[in-house]
Amino acid sequence: MPKSHRPYPPEFRARLVELVRKGRTPEELGRQFEPSAQAIRNWVKQAALDAGQRTNGLTTEEREEVRRLRREVRQLREEREILKKAAAWFARETTSSPSKDSSS
Repeated sequence: MPKSHRPYPPEFRARLVELVRKGRTPEELGRQFEPSAQAIRNWVKQAALDAGQRTNGLTTEEREEVRRLRREVRQLREEREILKKAAAWFARETTSSPSKDSSS
C-alpha cells in the first residue's frame, strides 16, 4: 500500500511543473525531489487544464465546486431523511392520541 504524504505546497508543485515544461522529465524530478513521477505528471496535466491548454478534465475550480456540491447534496439528503422520520413520528402521534371530540 502506498504511503500517504502531506500535500506539497502549491509553490513547489508550480516549480516542478515549470521544470517539466522546460524539458526535465517527471522521472528525473521525482528522483531528485521525492514526489513520484506520476504525481508530477498529474500536476502538469492539472496546470494545463487550469490554464485552458487542455479540455479533457476539470479545472481545479471545477473540482472544488463539484466537491462542495457533493457535500451539500449529502447534507440535504440527511436532512430530508430526518424530516421524513419526524413527519412519520408526528403522523403516528396524532393518529394514536384520543381526539377531543370523543370525550364529550
